[in-house]
Amino acid sequence: QVQLVESGGGLVQAGGCLRLSCAASGRTFSNYAMGWFRQAPGKEREFVTVISRSGGVTYVDSVKGRFTISRDNANNTLYLQMNSLKPEDTAIYYCAARQRVALATRPNDFDYWGQGTQVTVSS
Repeated sequence: QVQLVESGGGLVQAGGCLRLSCAASGRTFSNYAMGWFRQAPGKEREFVTVISRSGGVTYVDSVKGRFTISRDNANNTLYLQMNSLKPEDTAIYYCAARQRVALATRPNDFDYWGQGTQVTVSS
């Protein structure tokens, strides 16, 4: 079992920035690929970005150049730096862990989830 706890969400104006954190516990953090997903009201949960065990990353097109995922294996923490935020980035953001090696972008491909943190971007 892996327990994941997100933090760092909040209310920010368009053009602003936030840094989300996801603290992991329970198993060896470095053994998992880690991802960020988001879910806006009335919409399905969508992929944002993923980072492999070795540090390889993939982003959804809508956040490329604005968001950066990173991981600190020594401190069992995943990060999402979000810059140039837009109102359409408003959502609950979830971190997720995947045991298998291959990178994935579908929610069903991830094994463990946090409870989410709200990000609201005002126009």
